[in-house]
Formats: sequence, C-alpha cells, structure tokens
Amino acid sequence: MHRRHLNELLRRYAEAWPAERALAERFAAFAAAHADCLLRSCVPGHITASAWILSPDGGSALLTHHRKLGRWLQLGGHVDGEPEIERAALREAQEESGMPQFTFVPWAGDRLVPLDLDVHPIPARGQEPRHDHWDVRFLLQAAPGQPLVVSSESRALRWVPQVELAALTDEVSVLRLQQKAIAVGAR
Repeated sequence: MHRRHLNELLRRYAEAWPAERALAERFAAFAAAHADCLLRSCVPGHITASAWILSPDGGSALLTHHRKLGRWLQLGGHVDGEPEIERAALREAQEESGMPQFTFVPWAGDRLVPLDLDVHPIPARGQEPRHDHWDVRFLLQAAPGQPLVVSSESRALRWVPQVELAALTDEVSVLRLQQKAIAVGAR
C-alpha cells in the first residue's frame, strides 16, 4: 500500500508545527509498521481523514452530531485505501454534509499541509474491536449557497459560530482545530 504521500504530508506537518514533530513521527512509525494502515481492516487502528470546515465568510465551523459516538465533531471518516489522504477528507466532507463544493484553505504557502493530527480510541461495537483512529485533518472552506443534507452517519449538522463553539462542545481535539485555524489566519 502506498504510504509515500502520507509520509510527505507528515513531513510537511512536522515542519509547519515543530512543537508537534514527535506526534508526526508517531504517525509515520505507525504507518511504517502497518502496510495496511490505510484500510479499516488494520485491526490495531487505521489512518482516517477529517476536515475543519469553515463557512463561506469564515465566521462559523460545520459540526456533525455523530450518530454512533453521540458527540459534536468535525466531519471525517475512513480513507478506505485512498493514498492521497486529502481526497478522503474532501470525500467525507461532501458525503457527510451533502455539499459538493469546498476549497482547501492555503495556510502554509503553496503546499498542502494538514491542519492537525489526532489519535483517538474508538470503542468496541458489535463485532468491531476497540481500535485507534489516526486522524489527519485538513482545513476546508465551503462555497456559498449550498444547503446541508444530514447523512445517515449524523443526527444533525450545524454551522456553529466560532464564538459559540466552546458552549457546544468540550472536545479537546475539536477546540484545538478551531484554535489552529485561528492561528494560521483562516477566516
């Protein structure tokens, strides 16, 4: 399974966020240890992709009330073998929001760089054992004039004004996405 692109994204991430170099190296070590890391069949965990989606004016972020986890989170999911992780993040944003048009927000010059990395446990459910999601997160902005369509993976979708985010969720990784987007000047 091709992991070159993932490794390049991780290298760029470590350059852009030097304080998080160790985290990027953990991701790279996980990918090196698991040739099937881009597939959900990788039992200890797998690479996932998600997006911090800004409204057209940048004043709000789109969150989903995740059906299985029962929490307000960013949109994202499994990469299902897609070696260009950003394509999986875009696909998940489109599928989970019903909106077809997004742009990647440039914040690190002309190179695509993930906004955040996060490893989080997914509890056992049915036949699926507990495992980790190694989430690579990108910054997207929705094009104007697109209606939201709630997918079967969500209970609800909501544009949350940036100033109200902390009142809706205390998820550390979600709040970190907001802080990083602000830090890179996304509006």
